[in-house]
Amino acid sequence: MAERTGTDVRRSTRQRTLVRDLVGELDSLRSAQEIHALLRERGESVGLSTVYRALQALAEDDEVDVVRNEQGEVLYRQCSVKHHHHLVCRSCGRAVELVGPTVERWADQAASEHGFTDVTHTVELFGVCPRCAAAAQ
Repeated sequence: MAERTGTDVRRSTRQRTLVRDLVGELDSLRSAQEIHALLRERGESVGLSTVYRALQALAEDDEVDVVRNEQGEVLYRQCSVKHHHHLVCRSCGRAVELVGPTVERWADQAASEHGFTDVTHTVELFGVCPRCAAAAQ
């Protein structure tokens, strides 16, 4: 089976399907190492480098979000909408997708004021979710 990516056709592999399915079950951002460990706990024989390659392919196909946490670690989560931002719990990694025009208007205005074109951006907000805040008290 093949997956279409723009003008290229990417071969769908068993490992990529395992990674995609697992990421689809998660409600929090996870690192490639954590995803690898979860697959191993399920008895799947998938190498860490294969997990990295699968996540890269899924990110290129806009199937997973790629977020850097405050420490610079790359985390992954299944995408639900095309362009969005995240509110991420720095304790448990739970992520909430944020969609709204405020950041988009600000980015467009800043680009215009400085004569920039073809501008892209990412915005990630970090805090502590209500569940982790309650557990800390």
